[in-house]
Parts: sequence; structure tokens; C-alpha cells
Amino acid sequence: MSFEEVEVIKRRAEAFLKNAKYLLEIGEWDLSIFNLEQYCQLILKYKLLIKTGSYPRTHSLRRLIRELSKISPKLESLIKDEDKLHYIARLEEAYLTSRYIPYVYEEFEARSLLKFVIEIFKPLVDEV
Repeated sequence: MSFEEVEVIKRRAEAFLKNAKYLLEIGEWDLSIFNLEQYCQLILKYKLLIKTGSYPRTHSLRRLIRELSKISPKLESLIKDEDKLHYIARLEEAYLTSRYIPYVYEEFEARSLLKFVIEIFKPLVDEV
């Protein structure tokens, strides 16, 4: 994969985060959470591409975090710390739920997940 293609993944990830914020503000909480999951998934894949040259073909945030933790052990806290794992699991659920299950998220859930992604997840991943 070329440098330009890798940068497209990063740009898309950032666009998903920006879109998640916008969707939350207009009351589209389900789609906001889906966009948060997509941001997390793509930014992890981007970091793996930069550091290793590839990434596993999976939608599992936990698996992507485990792979990136081999390079940056600090990231492992996202799946080893019970509180953080709760948020990661909720984001993983959002991928499946938004596509296949008629579940409706509430505003509090969307705001809570956005706060986690911006204040906890993003700073840890940005350090890699």
C-alpha cells in the first residue's frame, strides 16, 4: 500500500470522528456511535499500517488493540482495564447493532462514548 493510500485511511478516520460529533449534535445518536466505532477501527488500522506494514482483516477493536499493543504496550490498558474495556465493547457492539439489530441508542450513551474516545482512546492511540 502506498503512502497516499495509507493517508486516505487516516483522513477517513478523522472524518468519521468529525461526523460523529456532528451527528451527536443533531440527535442522530445511533449513527454517531457507529461513526465513533468506524473512527476507532480505521485509526487503529492506520497505526498498524504505519508501524508494521499491514493489519488483520477484522472489525474487532479488541483484536486490533491487541496487535498494536505488541508495539505500544500502554494501549493494552484499553482491553485490560475493566472500565475502558466496557467502552471498547460498547463500540464493538455498535458496529453490529447499527447494521443488523433495531436497537436505539440514547443521547447519554452517545455523549459518554464520544467523551471516552476523545479523552481516553484518542490520546493513547495518538502516542503510538
